[in-house]
Amino acid sequence: MNKPTWFDTSIESTLLAHESPEDEQGYFVYQLDALKAHLAQLQQQDVIKLWFAVKANPLSKIIQTLDSEGFNFDVASSGELHQVLAQGISPARVLNTGPAKSKKQLTAFVKQGVRTFVVESLNQLTWLNEVVTELAITDKPTVLLRVQLQWPDGEKNPLGGNSLTPFGLSVQEWQQVQVSDYPVLDICGLHIFQWGNMLSNDKMYSLWGQMVAPLTKLATDVGMELKILDLGGGLGIDYLGEGNTLSWQKIITDLADIKAQAGVAELWLELGRFAVAECGYYVVPVVDRKINFQQEQLVLAAGINHIIRPAITEQPFPVALLRQSNSTSQAFDIHGPLCTSMDKLGHLSLPKDTQVGDQLVFGYCGAYGFTESMPFFLCHQLAAEYVIENGQLVEVRAAQPASTYLA
Repeated sequence: MNKPTWFDTSIESTLLAHESPEDEQGYFVYQLDALKAHLAQLQQQDVIKLWFAVKANPLSKIIQTLDSEGFNFDVASSGELHQVLAQGISPARVLNTGPAKSKKQLTAFVKQGVRTFVVESLNQLTWLNEVVTELAITDKPTVLLRVQLQWPDGEKNPLGGNSLTPFGLSVQEWQQVQVSDYPVLDICGLHIFQWGNMLSNDKMYSLWGQMVAPLTKLATDVGMELKILDLGGGLGIDYLGEGNTLSWQKIITDLADIKAQAGVAELWLELGRFAVAECGYYVVPVVDRKINFQQEQLVLAAGINHIIRPAITEQPFPVALLRQSNSTSQAFDIHGPLCTSMDKLGHLSLPKDTQVGDQLVFGYCGAYGFTESMPFFLCHQLAAEYVIENGQLVEVRAAQPASTYLA
C-alpha cells in the first residue's frame, strides 16, 4: 500500500527503527530539513514581512529553524517571549499580540527590549503609553491597533467573521482615539485577523479586499499615517485531503495588489500552521481493536491528550499505518484512551490488517499538537518530541510520566 502524499517516505525507515519504552504512549517528530526547504520557499518574495506565530509550535528546534530562514516572531505570552529569547533571538524581532495584555506584562515586555506591539483595547493603548513614559524609553515602540470588522454577508469563521470576539475593537471604538494623544508611541499600523484555516485563494483575496476601505478610513479618522498593515494568518492546511490547497504564488500576487490598494510601506503575515504543520508527525501504537455494532474500532495508547485538534474542530489529522501493508483499506473509528466520548481522532481509512501493536502515524502535526492539547487528563505521560535533521533522529524532550507533574 502506497503512503499518502503528506508523508515523507524518506523518514519511514527511521521511524520504523525507533524503539523506546518511554515512547509507548506516542511521540512527536519534526522533519527539520523539509521545514527549512519550505520556509526558504516562503521567503522567496519581497511583498510581505513574515512572522511566525509561536503558539503553533514553540519547540526550541522549530524556532531555531525559523530563525535561520529569517522569520520574525509573534508572541502572545510571557512564556512564549522567554522561549524565543532563550534561542538567542533579538527582542527587536518580536511582535507582541494577544487580547489579555496587562500593564504588568507590557512593562515586562518593554523592559526586555520588545518594541513592536499590537494593542487590542483602549486600556492596552493607555497602559503602553504610560509604561514607555514611566520607563523613559527613548526609542518609540511601533504600535498597531487591532481592528474587528463585521461583514454584511454574514460570513462566519473560527476567529470571528460576524461573531463577537475579544480580539481587537470595532472601527467605532477605535475612532475615539487620536494618535497625537500618545506622543511616546509610534502608532503607525492596523492589524486585522478574523478567520482560520482558509483554503481558498479567491475567498482570502475577497476578505482582504473588503478590509482596505474601512481600515484606510479609520487611519485617516484617528490621524494615523498608515505605514503597516498586518493581516495575521489563517492560511490553511487541507487536513481532510479534499484537494483544497492554497497557491503561495497566488497569495503573493494577491497581497501585492492589496498592498498597493492600501498604500502601505509594509504588509505583514503571521504564519502558524502554514509554516510548520507539514513538517510534523505524531506516532502512536494501537492497543486494541474491536467491533461495536458492526463498526470497526481502534483504540490507541494516546488520543486528544496529545493531539486535541480533532475534538475541537471536527477535522482529524490524516493517518497512515507506519509499516508497509498490501491489504485493502477500510474505515475505522479511531479512539484514544481517555474516559470521555470526546476522545476520538476520526473516522478514517487504514489497511484491513491493522492490528494491536501496529504504529499509526498522523500527519500535519507540526502545528497545534503538543502544546495545544490536554496532556494531564487521566494522568497519562507527556509525549516526547524528536527532530530529524540531516537524517538523524534526535530527542529534544523525553517523555515524562505523570509523577513529574502531579503534586
